[in-house]
Amino acid sequence: MKTRKIISLVAVICVVLMAAVSGVFGAEYDHEVKVKKMSFGWKIAGDTLAVKMSAETEGWVGIGFNPSKKMKDANFVLGYVKKGEAKIIDEYGDSPTKHSSDKKLGGTTDATLVGGTEEGGITTIEFTMPLNSTDKYDPAIDINGDTVVLLAYGPGRDSFKTKHKYRTALKVNLSTGASEAVKK
Repeated sequence: MKTRKIISLVAVICVVLMAAVSGVFGAEYDHEVKVKKMSFGWKIAGDTLAVKMSAETEGWVGIGFNPSKKMKDANFVLGYVKKGEAKIIDEYGDSPTKHSSDKKLGGTTDATLVGGTEEGGITTIEFTMPLNSTDKYDPAIDINGDTVVLLAYGPGRDSFKTKHKYRTALKVNLSTGASEAVKK
């Protein structure tokens, strides 16, 4: 009898937590930017950034924040969906043309997968990340200033090793949603 009460209590707690998380980070995003065949939606919740990125691809989708030169110094999150299971990686722009795993560089993985789908040739990944993590490979993001956002997607293959098929850079104010293309 005592075991049943504990199981019931755990089940109730899980349902409440799932409802709370989906209420904060579900399909509701405050802002969205669409470019070509890709979109980036986001919501600020305290010290956390919730992100939804989608592209017309059956490969990976990715986003980078605040590079200093091309890809250098940017905080990247890439994701794909394979056989119904979403996967993301947290990387750092360690040169103008390359990024590597935060963990391999001695940092931590600070992006948390919320979910992902691949339907009708469109891959969608949702994740959360702290605006200011303690990882030296995740530069702080100022939501009130301009943030340079790199958006990209890969060809129709579920591999983080493939080069992007499309890429662009935007200057975004995460608080207001204002955005403009970055001139190359």
